[in-house]
Amino acid sequence: MVTIRLARGGSKKRPFYKIVVTDSRKPRDSGYIEQLGFFNPMARGQEVRLRIDTERVDYWVSKGSQKSDRVTKLLKEYANSENSKGEKKEEEKAQA
Repeated sequence: MVTIRLARGGSKKRPFYKIVVTDSRKPRDSGYIEQLGFFNPMARGQEVRLRIDTERVDYWVSKGSQKSDRVTKLLKEYANSENSKGEKKEEEKAQA
C-alpha cells in the first residue's frame, strides 16, 4: 500500500522532515516515490515552517494512498494558514 508520511532529515537535535509518498513496507527514511513538501519544526523568524503541494496530495489520495496521522494534522494546519493569508490579502485590497 502507498502512504503519505514524513521522512526525517537534518542533524542530531535539529529535525527536518520531508513529506513523501512511499510504499508502506519501506523503512522511514529510505527511498520514496515523490516528495510533496517539507516540515521544519525548528523554524525561527522568517523561515518557512511548512510547505505542501496540495494538488499532488489530492492526486495521490485519489489513487488510494493513505495519509499518516501527522500528515493529516499538517494538511489541516497548512490549509488554515493559507486561508488566513488569503483573508489578509483581501483586507489589504479592500483598504486600498
